[in-house]
Amino acid sequence: MKALYNDGTVAELPADEVTHVIRHSAAHIMAQAIKRLYPEADFAYGPATDNGFYYDVDLGDTKLSEDDLPAIEDEMRKIVKENLKFTTFELDRPEAIKLMEERGEKYKVEHIGDLDEDARITFFQQGEYIDMCVGPHITYTKALKAFKLTGVSGAYWKADKNNKMLTRVNGTAFATKEELEEHLRMLEEAKKRDHRKIGREMDLFMMRDEAPGFPFFLPNGMILKNELLNYWREIHHKAGYVEISTPLIMNKQLWKTSGHWDHYKDNMYSTIIDDEEYCIKPMNCPGGVLVYKSRPHSYRELPIRAGEIGLVHRHELKGALHGLFRVRCFNQDDAHLFVRPDQLTDEIVGVVNLIDSVYQKFGFTYHLELSTRPDDSMGSDEDWEAAEAGLREALERLGKEYVVNEGDGAFYGPKIDFHLEDSLGRTWQCGTVQLDFQMPLNFDLEYADADGTKKRPIMLHRVCFGSIERFIGILIEHYAGKFPTWLAPVQVKILPVSEKSRAYAHTVADQLDAAGIRVVVDDRDEKIGYKIREARSIDRVPYMLILGEKEAEAGNISVRDRTNETHESSVEDFIEKVSAEIAERLS
Repeated sequence: MKALYNDGTVAELPADEVTHVIRHSAAHIMAQAIKRLYPEADFAYGPATDNGFYYDVDLGDTKLSEDDLPAIEDEMRKIVKENLKFTTFELDRPEAIKLMEERGEKYKVEHIGDLDEDARITFFQQGEYIDMCVGPHITYTKALKAFKLTGVSGAYWKADKNNKMLTRVNGTAFATKEELEEHLRMLEEAKKRDHRKIGREMDLFMMRDEAPGFPFFLPNGMILKNELLNYWREIHHKAGYVEISTPLIMNKQLWKTSGHWDHYKDNMYSTIIDDEEYCIKPMNCPGGVLVYKSRPHSYRELPIRAGEIGLVHRHELKGALHGLFRVRCFNQDDAHLFVRPDQLTDEIVGVVNLIDSVYQKFGFTYHLELSTRPDDSMGSDEDWEAAEAGLREALERLGKEYVVNEGDGAFYGPKIDFHLEDSLGRTWQCGTVQLDFQMPLNFDLEYADADGTKKRPIMLHRVCFGSIERFIGILIEHYAGKFPTWLAPVQVKILPVSEKSRAYAHTVADQLDAAGIRVVVDDRDEKIGYKIREARSIDRVPYMLILGEKEAEAGNISVRDRTNETHESSVEDFIEKVSAEIAERLS
């Protein structure tokens, strides 16, 4: 595919850039369609994304809904059929501002005002529509062959809650109709797996208007959550970790010392206690530092590996909240390791191997990113160079492939991020290993070395699950609610066929319960077919025991698993099989 670049040249696009350019061009064509249908439309940003494209638009008093998207799509098809040519031109800053003012584009004018005074602004045009953009773009609108508008949402101008809320129109586009159809099929499958929908059906969690962004876990959800935490505690005990708990609220001075106040205060909640300002912790690390600092340490004690399931609170914009994926409070499975320089590589290797074992347990594949120094960092060049070198050395020793994500480290140190892939091929950033020279320096942490001199430990921050709540949301969608037996809130559902088999059903249930198997008897006066469908599609239980008079007389059970196959078994053999499946945490 050929593309028009901002210097006016037309050249063949590299294969890995085709989809991005198609989506970027689709955003311009969508904006042109919106402008034709809504002449008062005033446009902000309209980029391509990893999954599609969007445009943020101010429509004044007009409220756009998903019911309006088909009309916009139809207008886009007209523009494509018109086969308008993309052209490009450049203006200096004053001329660019004048052009945008004449066209009533106040957001573009403001954007130009943020650029350097000597900047030359590039524009692309198709037909009557002109947009400031660096390109490249397709050469003619007819090259857009496969697109779909996917939704409408809200977005603040410049992502600032103090600015006006704009309408964000989302879409996606591909080079071929076949690719688009496959993508839409995956979106439909994702909709079926939506953790908010499944969470309601399975009584796992709920959200309430009284507490936006603060999830409520229901009894079934607590079973799932506690099973994850039991697993976490077991593997961390084996890996030589101790567990601590630190306060939810600590004074502002602590957060100033840690650096969070200067770098993160807009996302922190605070309160006044005894005329002094206190902060509700957005992260667990300063508390872990205070635990380390509470007594002297010898080099012989290191490494110290301290884990914490800590409840943290972070202020997220209301429009960004999304089920369990984006909340305002969550439990983070933190651990903070205090190590000597000679232990650093071994400890990073140990952490990566531990996180790897967790993801293998759930059948996730992943890729690694090394995130380097951001613009708003703390510390010296030497410390950052040493920290990044330490992470690289560990990854190379492990033989792990990774990509470098320049400038995306934490403000106190570089990090390794784990981006796991779920059953739909979507990626999620969950696990992380962060190397930190700064917090030990800020808090003057020490240990006594072999020669009696005081040395400063290096601090490693790491999580496996990340946010427990978010990880549960990911698992719900990954498994479509059909959890492995060890995680399933209800592991066995017993369905008596008639009143005559109810007593036997409860006898079997008592045996399973005594063996530690989570079991429920559905003895409602409903047809057996209805109860089977509900157990399979709503409760999503791993096993159903369908018990009639024949089973009651023989003293055995009829077992139906998720393959829908049914077989006869003794109660004892079934308990032995399921107990082994749970004990081994088979996926």
